[in-house]
Amino acid sequence: MDAPATSKLRVATTSLAGCFGCHMSFLDIDERLFELLQHIEFDRSPLTDIKAVGECDIGLIEGGLCNAENVHVLREFRRHCKVLVAVGACAINGGLPAQRNPIPLSTILQEVYRTGPGLSNGGMIPDDPELPLPLNKVHPIHEVVKVDYFIPGCPPSSDAIWQVLTDLLAGREPALGHGLLHYD
Repeated sequence: MDAPATSKLRVATTSLAGCFGCHMSFLDIDERLFELLQHIEFDRSPLTDIKAVGECDIGLIEGGLCNAENVHVLREFRRHCKVLVAVGACAINGGLPAQRNPIPLSTILQEVYRTGPGLSNGGMIPDDPELPLPLNKVHPIHEVVKVDYFIPGCPPSSDAIWQVLTDLLAGREPALGHGLLHYD
């Protein structure tokens, strides 16, 4: 008699305000993705093109919070993930998008849409109800929801993402040594 098949863990990924570089690092796992797929199945992810998140064991999220839609997506994602992993500098501390934080939002909007050089000079600041409301500051995700683990880097290496995922799959506390952390 064959042994019963073990159930696969469900993994979801999503991106908020960032550059999508963390997802690219995830894809840089390369051939190891095939090994990973023996133990997991993807829910919401650019790999599956599933837009809504179902109940998941592990959620990987990149990007910070720059608008109301980011906050909504984050809360919904957290609600459906048993374990949430913040991936990259934008999710952990706001990253490059947070470079705007010292400047008042009104000044930024005025410069971009009203007085700055380019096609928008003299234009109007968009106020369509379909556009998500911008936040006054870019926030890291831990300011809004509980984060279980962090993978630092900009972007983190594929080896760091692999290490955290394989540790979680094995039931171990993720551990990233010096060689797996980089900030270039």
